[in-house]
Amino acid sequence: MTESQGAYTQQQHSYSAPANPEWPPPPPYQPATDPAPHKRERNRGPVALLAAVAIVAAAVGGGTAYAFQELTGKDTVAAAGPSTHVVPSSKKGDVAAIAAAVSPSVVEIQATLSNGSSTGSGVIITSGGEIVTNNHVISGAQSIKVRTSDGKSYTAQVVGTDSSKDLALIKLQGASGLKPASLGNSSSVQVGDSVVAIGSPEGLTGTVTSGIVSALNRDVTVSTDENQGQNQGGDGNWPFQFGGRHFNGDTGSSTTTYKAIQTDASLNPGNSGGALIDAGGNVIGINSAMYSSSQQSSSSSDAGSIGLGFAIPVNTVKSDLAKLRAGNNS
Repeated sequence: MTESQGAYTQQQHSYSAPANPEWPPPPPYQPATDPAPHKRERNRGPVALLAAVAIVAAAVGGGTAYAFQELTGKDTVAAAGPSTHVVPSSKKGDVAAIAAAVSPSVVEIQATLSNGSSTGSGVIITSGGEIVTNNHVISGAQSIKVRTSDGKSYTAQVVGTDSSKDLALIKLQGASGLKPASLGNSSSVQVGDSVVAIGSPEGLTGTVTSGIVSALNRDVTVSTDENQGQNQGGDGNWPFQFGGRHFNGDTGSSTTTYKAIQTDASLNPGNSGGALIDAGGNVIGINSAMYSSSQQSSSSSDAGSIGLGFAIPVNTVKSDLAKLRAGNNS
């Protein structure tokens, strides 16, 4: 009932009825006293709230809990929904459009080791400078420098690592206004899907290659020894094991195995930690391993891609993010 209706009812109760036999008027003209309108008005708020929650849940698809957790934090991770397109729908699958849209979200990482340095890549996930990369890119690093696509350099600190998934989270010092990548849904990826890889192979920042998803759920085994990269001369040519064979050297005795997306997009030393991107411009994986045609070489200049690359699914990254943010190092 509105305010004016309430006032009108009160006036009717205090009015002195005249002697006219036609007064009070017949029931159809009496002020409404049915409390039902109040009830309907009270219900409108909760219904609208439930509808809004339903819309949010639909927007984030299978990552509802993850997206809710991130939206309540200080930094917001851009989580893609089922129909999210970073590039316009008319440009879906266009490598040039994908590269233009996502390259600002991929960085080059220089890690200073005790006996040299190594180069890798990373993916910006928040505007404040949180970056996901491979654990093996920053493992054993004494200092970390990051260069963004616009040429700016930052010092970075390790927030958390997870050697069992070969993942790490680092944070840039004094960074703001960065462009975070949109994290897609790797469970919807299919063999044959078009993909784009962006990273810094051989220190060539912002290198773009393209290909397809060659296979899913590949068991890739990598070393968890933080000295492994230094033993390889810091060339970023990380050894891994696949299908019972060793590639790019011996992984050592301390290893971990994860499920990976296989791609024929060209990956080279330095691509580790970079982005594997779907046709809509969403990150679906973190590039982590590639087969070198020169297994015994200690020089990255002698190593080249032959179309056998592997990426950690982005859903693995999302499920591990809370642990990494908590500062866990394992």
